[in-house]
Amino acid sequence: MAEHDVFSYVPTWAWQPKFFFPILSLLFFIVIWNDRLIRFLVKPATALTVLAVATIIFCLGLKNPTFRAIVSKGDNIPIVMMLLLVGFFTWLALRRGTLNDDRIAQGLKPMEEDEAHQKVMVWPDLVYIEFICLILISAGLLVWSLAMKAPLEQPATRVDTPNPSKAPWYFLGLQELLVYFDPWIAGVLLPGIVIGGLIAIPYIDNNPKGQGYYTLRERRFAISMFLYGFLILWVVLINVGTFLRGPNWNIFPLGDVWDVHKIEVLNNVNLSEYFWVLGMGQPLPAHWFVRELPGFILVGGYLVLGPAILAKTLFKKMYQELGFVRYSILVMLFLLMLSVVLKMVLRWSFNLKYFVAIPEFFFNI
Repeated sequence: MAEHDVFSYVPTWAWQPKFFFPILSLLFFIVIWNDRLIRFLVKPATALTVLAVATIIFCLGLKNPTFRAIVSKGDNIPIVMMLLLVGFFTWLALRRGTLNDDRIAQGLKPMEEDEAHQKVMVWPDLVYIEFICLILISAGLLVWSLAMKAPLEQPATRVDTPNPSKAPWYFLGLQELLVYFDPWIAGVLLPGIVIGGLIAIPYIDNNPKGQGYYTLRERRFAISMFLYGFLILWVVLINVGTFLRGPNWNIFPLGDVWDVHKIEVLNNVNLSEYFWVLGMGQPLPAHWFVRELPGFILVGGYLVLGPAILAKTLFKKMYQELGFVRYSILVMLFLLMLSVVLKMVLRWSFNLKYFVAIPEFFFNI
């Protein structure tokens, strides 16, 4: 890391996911569930201050040659733009939601209902606007393609593979999940559950509040779960894969030189090895079922007892409003999302590889 570098003031350990990811998750829920704090953060003055500070840090970081090379790479420029766009539209939605919550608390209608009388025709008003946007975006893409070199490399060959070998930026979140999960889970099961869950949401949650207008207080649980899944479990993982994952898929602090010779020892251990070898002090049982029985009990208890415990405690009101079937589907989706976080934290903290590992049947979870 270069001298007098803005990144040199951040301790090396803070760039490790096992530290910043849980802290970031905790801060997210503290903000989203604290009315006073989120109202302060969505004020235009606060948002502009945060944007100004982030811009200054970004500009100072460009003095670092490694950081400058990463952010100026053709593949990574859309991610830098994505950070700005995602931040702006998240702020806009939360800002309008808090304003509507204040209006509803005062007995007024949401802003969207007051603006409903300001109607325009699809033709010609909306079509003209869309056509102008089409022209401007096409012109911007044309200038971009002429001014920036396409990030093309040499023809693929097995004797000279890129290090690190990364997926396109929009798949980096999935590639990051491959570090912690079996390929069929990270590449097929989890994306399928996400898509199926999004399709099922309108049929599960029949709460009439919050339809057609921005709000936070009336749909706090649904909004916080969606934002956590999108911002933390997707946008953050994309940025981890882009800015922190270097050669040999090691984590490099932001601004550090990507040393291709750096090799970290990864002693990943399955739950069965923790239980039988380290805990019981005996060899692994020969039969796969006995060997993986602790994992079956843990995973089964999590998926079976978890919904029942939540129905009696935190989600008691939700269970009464949704009924058994819809509640079971919703809480199962919630527990599966939570399991992704738990699995990543356990890998970072205890090098836990799989809860259940049955290579005999290519089944690992």
